[in-house]
Amino acid sequence: MDVAHFIFGIFGNVSGLFLFLAPIVTFWRIIKNKSTEKFSGVPYPMTLLNCLLSAWYGLPFVSPNNILVTIINGTGAGIEIIYVFIFIYFAPKKEKAKILGLFSFVVAVFSVVVLVSLFALHGNARKLFCGFAAAIFSIIMYGSPLSIMRLVIKTKSVEFMPFFLSLFVFLCGTSWFIYGLLGRDPFVAVPNGVGSALGTAQLILYFIYRDKKGDQKKKPRTEEEEAMEMGTANKNPISNSKGAQEGHV
Repeated sequence: MDVAHFIFGIFGNVSGLFLFLAPIVTFWRIIKNKSTEKFSGVPYPMTLLNCLLSAWYGLPFVSPNNILVTIINGTGAGIEIIYVFIFIYFAPKKEKAKILGLFSFVVAVFSVVVLVSLFALHGNARKLFCGFAAAIFSIIMYGSPLSIMRLVIKTKSVEFMPFFLSLFVFLCGTSWFIYGLLGRDPFVAVPNGVGSALGTAQLILYFIYRDKKGDQKKKPRTEEEEAMEMGTANKNPISNSKGAQEGHV
């Protein structure tokens, strides 16, 4: 691993950690109120799946020179598991069952990828299989803020798109994009290139509409805006971070 490759990997680890830690404010509120209120729990198990697949892909016997990918995504997986279980503990019965189902899906998908890559594939075939799996879920995760961007354009307000969250999406995506280019690894470069582009778009929107943030406060909010503020708007299409912007790398 050359020096530049290593440095951008470190940058990616730092910015990625900030993304993974961003929901702490939300979970502090959940714990304090002993209720998940109207927050959506979907992004957390989906971000966990992305972290697990990316951490597995970075292991030396899957892809060489990507241990920094494993370090940050392994850390992210640990953080997301904590989020998932806190959410399940405080969620109402219907939501609890939904998140438990998603968590079971995450465990099942990750187990299949691990077992297939260990026992059915070897060498470059193993790297391709694990790389595609990790890249697909990374792209989905990075795409989750599109609903927020649409709301910003619609309302001409950045009230629901925090600046620092958008900044770290950009920094994280850009760092790992360059890391992937330097390491000639398309499974790292491509999804994070998408993340970098979306982070750039968010920052552009922020600077276009930042001075109009206060204009919306006097207007009644629509159900969609209230849902977005509480984190319940549709975050698919992984799902994160934080849900989707939470981070995934």
